[in-house]
Formats: sequence, structure tokens, C-alpha cells
Amino acid sequence: LLIFIGDCQPLDVSSVHHNNTFLKYSVSLLGYGFYGDLLKDSEKKRWMGPMRYDYSGFKTFLSHHYYEGTIYFQPAKHTVGSPRDKDSCRTGCYICKRSEQQLAEQHKEYGLKHEEDEEEWKVIKGKFLAINAVNMSCACPRSPKGLSPAAHLADGSADLIVVRKCSRFDFLRYLVRHTNQDDQFDFSFVDVYRVKSFQFTSKLSEDNESNVTDIGKKRFGQFCRDHPACCCNIANSTWNCDGETLDSSAIEVRVHCQLVKLFARGIEENCKDEAACSQSSVEQLL
Repeated sequence: LLIFIGDCQPLDVSSVHHNNTFLKYSVSLLGYGFYGDLLKDSEKKRWMGPMRYDYSGFKTFLSHHYYEGTIYFQPAKHTVGSPRDKDSCRTGCYICKRSEQQLAEQHKEYGLKHEEDEEEWKVIKGKFLAINAVNMSCACPRSPKGLSPAAHLADGSADLIVVRKCSRFDFLRYLVRHTNQDDQFDFSFVDVYRVKSFQFTSKLSEDNESNVTDIGKKRFGQFCRDHPACCCNIANSTWNCDGETLDSSAIEVRVHCQLVKLFARGIEENCKDEAACSQSSVEQLL
């Protein structure tokens, strides 16, 4: 029916690379830390069915692992709006249309190569509980507004959400915010950026990556001031790429504006059940 009507919904796609080698495409979520650990643990418990996500989520929350590393990113200056402006993406979204026009004008005026080479990269160093990059809101019944309520389907950018090291109680407060109408970014340990590309490198050097598996197999390790009640020798997390794990922790990501066009209407306006509407729209897009 949508093909017959002629409805078309463009969609941003992120390409993921490691050392200039292509790994995967992502259209919804790239998650490191909490969501990566959750997925990795749940893969071992497929016999539990969908309940494994609840169990692994609770277990991951209690473990409270943080990971040290460096994030490099390029702000998406061509986009209209910000991750905290509360302008949700809907059918016929003005922001997506305007962002596409501005990006085309920049490429025409400066050239793609010039723009990528000259634009400034920003750097974030620290210890992180979670690093998430989303191309859409990722709304679902448990999180009616999603990980980033103002993320757009086709504006040529991703919302990079950085959750720094904090207490278990503060992290629980952050997670609970996803279930209500409050601003989940309104915490001192949470930062959100609208980016067109980013890179992440863990503190552990590339030469030592082969040892990560052996380290992770140890059930108990030495205790320290930072982790008084848990094992602190896990050096790297796993990237959750649209529900699949990535082998490498060091990745480079670039958002491709409206790379694909689908026969779909997008997210409908004035939906009575916004979570169900968003979920059905995402399923339709994918």
C-alpha cells in the first residue's frame, strides 16, 4: 500500500570501521559499556528467552563496571536543533528536510574532503559507564521517549550520549528517567552531543587486545578503591551494534545522511500510544 501511495522515508545510516576496515552498518543503536555488557551476557542465556534481557540487565547494573578511554567527535554543525530541544521527529519532519539542504549547500561550497579535513575534532577523556550513539529515538514500551527523544531519522547526525562514572544510585536515577517524562540528560554526569562522526579508543592498547579474553574469563580479581565490591580487571567492554556484538572496542563511526530511502511513512503525528507507535514505525523502517 505504501508503495502504491508513494510514501518515502529517508533514513540515516552509520558505518562502523576499525583501523580503516569496514565492520558493520548501524541504523539505531551503538552502545558501549552498559548496553554492550548486557548484550554480551544475554547471549550466553538464550535458553531463557526474552527474560534473559531483564536478568542480564539487572546483573550488569549490579556489576557497575566502568571503562576508561578517549572519545573523539565532530559536531554536526549542519543540523537544525539540538538533542535537548524536545522537537521529536515525525512524518514530514522540517528538521530532517532543512538539515539535508544545509549539508548539500556545505558540500557544494567547500567540498566534502575539505570539510572533513578542516573541521575541528573535540576530545573527551575519562571513565564511562555507558557510551551510546543513536540515529533515532529508540523508543519502546519500557522507554516511551527513547534513549534520545529528539533524535531524528534523517538529519545526517547521531546523538552521542556519554554517561560518566557515577554511583550506582545515580546511574539508577538515570535509567529510571527513561521510563517517565523527565529529562534523562539533566544530570551532571551525563553529556549529549549531536555528531556527524566519532571515534573511540579504550585505554588498553591495541597490542594488549589479545589478552582481554583471558582477563575476562577470571571470575574474581583484586579489589581496589574504585571497585570495593566487584572485580576491577575487566579492561574492555563490547560494542552493541543494533543487537549484535562487535569484536573490537576501538571503532570509527560516520553518519551517512539519508543513505537509504524506504517505502514508509515515518513516525505518525498525534499517536495515542507514542511508545507503541514509535516501535511499530521502527519495525516498519527496518
